[in-house]
Amino acid sequence: MSGGALREIAFLPWAILAALVILDLALSLRRPRDLSFEAPTEVFVGDTAYLVLELRNAPAGLGARIDWPAGLSGDREIFFRRQPDGSASVKISCRAVCRGLWRLEHLWLMWTSRLQLLEFVPRLKLGAELRIVPNIRLVQSGQITTTVKSALYGVKENRAIGEGSEFEQLRDFVQGMDIKTIDWKRSAKRRSLVAKELRSERNHHVIVALDNGYLMREEIAGLPKIDHAVTAALATAWAATVGGDLVGYYSYDVRPRTFSAPAPGRNAFARLRNWTAELDYVSRETNHTLAMTELNARTPKRSLIIIFTDFIDTTSAELLIENIGILAKRHLLIFVAIRDPDMEKLVEEAAGDLDGAATLVAANQSIHERRLVLERLARKGVTIVDAKPNTVTARLISTYLDIKARELI
Repeated sequence: MSGGALREIAFLPWAILAALVILDLALSLRRPRDLSFEAPTEVFVGDTAYLVLELRNAPAGLGARIDWPAGLSGDREIFFRRQPDGSASVKISCRAVCRGLWRLEHLWLMWTSRLQLLEFVPRLKLGAELRIVPNIRLVQSGQITTTVKSALYGVKENRAIGEGSEFEQLRDFVQGMDIKTIDWKRSAKRRSLVAKELRSERNHHVIVALDNGYLMREEIAGLPKIDHAVTAALATAWAATVGGDLVGYYSYDVRPRTFSAPAPGRNAFARLRNWTAELDYVSRETNHTLAMTELNARTPKRSLIIIFTDFIDTTSAELLIENIGILAKRHLLIFVAIRDPDMEKLVEEAAGDLDGAATLVAANQSIHERRLVLERLARKGVTIVDAKPNTVTARLISTYLDIKARELI
C-alpha cells in the first residue's frame, strides 16, 4: 500500500470524529433562554432562603454552578428538573450568614451533548438580589408583646414601690401592706392609717450599646456574635417599647460610631432596626475607655444601658471592667455575654491524646477567666446575662421585665 493511501486511512478516523462532533453540536446546541427567578425580598440572618429558577428551551441533564457572595452559603452545583414542555426549574436553598444586600450576578450553566462528546458551560446573567436583615421573628409573632403586657399590665394589680414610682391615690392601710407606704401626715389628719398607692413609672430611658469590634465577628452557632447580639437587642428594644419606655442605641469599636437619643414608640424601634441592618462587620479593636466615657457624657439621665460586648481574658478585660464600673455609678447596667457552646462541649469530653489534653486545659482556663470577669462586674452592681445564643434573647427580656417590676431604674 502506498504512502498516500496510508495517510488517507490515518486521516479517516479524524474525519469521522470531526463529522460526529459537528453532528453532536448541531443536535445539542440548544441554548436555554428566558431565565426567571423568584426570591424573597428579605431574609432574616441565620435563616434558610429559597430561590426558584426556571428556564425555557432547556436541554436534558442541565446543571449549573453558582458563586455565592459572602453573605450567603449553599450548594455550588445545582441540577434542573426538565419538564415535558422543554422548560426546566430548580429550587435552591441557601443560608443567610451575614447582614447586607447580596447580589447573584451570573449563573454558569452546564450540560453535555447528545453523543457525550461536548460539554457546554455558558454564562447566563441572573441579577438576583437578597437583602439579609436582623432577625425579628419574635417581634412579628407577637410573643414578646403578649409576654410584656401580661407581665406589666395583666390582671394582677401592679403596685410598684420604689425610687421613680409615681403617686396614684390614697387608700386605707390594711394588714399585709408594706408599712413604708403609710402617709403619716395624712393619717394624722384623718386619725386612721392611710397608704400611698403607687403606679409604675413609664418613660424610662433604655439604651442598647453594641460593641462592633473584631471580637464580635467570632462565629458562634453559625453566626457572628454581633448578629446574635443584634437579634437579642432588637427583641429587648421591642419589649421596652411595649413597656412604655424610650429606646436609644449606641455603637462603638475603636471609637464611638453612632448614638441615637432615647425616643418613644414604634418609630424608635423602626430606626433601630434600619440601623442594625446596615451595621458593618469591622475588624477594628474596641476602645472601651473612649466608648464608655462618650456614652456616660451623652446620657445625663439615669438609664438602663444594655451592653453587648466580648473579651478574651482577665488582662484584656481590665479596662472594660474599670470603665463599666464608672458607668454603673450613675446608670443601671446589663452586661450581655454570649457563651460559646463548642467551648463548653470541649471541657465535657475526655482528652484522647496530648493535643486533646492541651486543648482541654486551654478551654478550662478560658472559661475560668471568663467567670472571674463576670464576677467582678457583678460586684460593681452590674446585672449579668451570660447565656448561649439560643437562650440569650429570652434571658435578656426576662431580666428587663424583672427590673421593670422591681422599679430599679
